[in-house]
Amino acid sequence: MAAFSFLRRLDREFTMIPEIRKILYSTDLGDGSSQVFRYAISLARQYGARIDIVKAAEPLSTFGQSLVELHISHDRSEEIHNQGRLKAKEDIQQRLHEFCKTELSVAAEGEDLVDDIFVIEGQPYTVIVEQARRIGADVIVMGSHRHSVVGEAMLGTTAQKVLHISEIPVLVVRIRDEQNG
Repeated sequence: MAAFSFLRRLDREFTMIPEIRKILYSTDLGDGSSQVFRYAISLARQYGARIDIVKAAEPLSTFGQSLVELHISHDRSEEIHNQGRLKAKEDIQQRLHEFCKTELSVAAEGEDLVDDIFVIEGQPYTVIVEQARRIGADVIVMGSHRHSVVGEAMLGTTAQKVLHISEIPVLVVRIRDEQNG
């Protein structure tokens, strides 16, 4: 009887294969963005999932903000910030279109997998995890550059921080350095 109960429990555990319906792709718009986006596209195709894209914009420090506001008004500063966010979103949309046209031969095929694009001000690791929670993502796809051991120990990386605080799986794609391939 105990063996039967164990087998039923084991069967339930193996039949509970995770479903991936929503992917959060995080980008810094750097050189490796296309490489990382390929993984998000691949997962979306494989699981019939949808992709949301997030670009985190680090906020200006309080000191930096006060320096800016010495020369321009607070309202003008906010206007410039809003223009910057719109420009970043347009840049992502343009890159998405170009990527899909080049990599997938048909721009609409990849673009149709993307539900929304978000440009959010805040600490990148916090923005990524909170946005994943907000949209109900099943997985986060993001890139990571190779860093020196000293650099990682002192600063940490966004990917490491996301891995430590995320409640959902994170696919971290190592972005190849041009010199190191």
